Amino acid sequence: MPELPEVEVVRRGLQRWVRGRTVAEVEVRHPRAVRRHTAGAVDFATRLKGQRIGEARRRGKYLWLPVTDGLSVLAHLGMSGQLLVQPQDAPDEKHLRIRFTFDDDAGTELRFVDQRTFGGLSLHDAVPGDPEGLPDVIAHIARDPLDPAFDDDAFHEALRRRRTTVKRALLDQSLISGVGNIYADEALWRSRLHYDRPTATFTRPRTAELLGHIRDVMSAALAVGGTSFDSLYVNVNGESGYFERSLDAYGREDEPCRRCGTAMRRRPWMNRSSYFCPRCQRPPRP
Repeated sequence: MPELPEVEVVRRGLQRWVRGRTVAEVEVRHPRAVRRHTAGAVDFATRLKGQRIGEARRRGKYLWLPVTDGLSVLAHLGMSGQLLVQPQDAPDEKHLRIRFTFDDDAGTELRFVDQRTFGGLSLHDAVPGDPEGLPDVIAHIARDPLDPAFDDDAFHEALRRRRTTVKRALLDQSLISGVGNIYADEALWRSRLHYDRPTATFTRPRTAELLGHIRDVMSAALAVGGTSFDSLYVNVNGESGYFERSLDAYGREDEPCRRCGTAMRRRPWMNRSSYFCPRCQRPPRP
């Protein structure tokens, strides 16, 4: 699934091409694409007609577009969801699920395309008084490490209290958002930490070092458009990211560690895989 850098790339594209435009029509072409909008497709389309789109926002992996009337359109990209800004006369994509047209003469429209239909769009009330129009359904999501309001000290204290292992903690979106399997493995490799290291063993300097590596790897990925292993993740113009060429851990099973030369390993982990160097990232002692 897209992680923070990929979602931020999409957010920036929406900010450039969609912000400030007024919705003329919404066409829902597949009901699963709005299944999280419990009132249904007709209500979704009707309530958005005539709404003006505000600043594109993101928290962790979650993306939303505030609109007038205190509402926000929440986008869940799932495994293959794409938000594309396309010319109005461009051919429809095979897996086009939702189309937004606008009341201006810019000549472009917004399309939600989703091959696997795991993602979708939904309309929610914003948290009362929240200046960013945060949808109430994601109010429990923690801030992400690139957010200026992220509290490093509070994260350290919460990390130690969680009494779990470090990778599980990094993927807990109520503790720290935006980190998924790829960037967790990358940050842990840079930190020389095994994914099963207990969080109770973390000192404040160790936590600060880990956060620094998380920020560095995400910023580096963001600079090249994120990580694209296939054609399913693209930006709003349909372009892929290139960070997969710079990955040090994820997907590099049996390849030499770029630090010590030892063959990288992969282990099954929570229905996923963890990639690590058995020499640089020694497992914790029992």
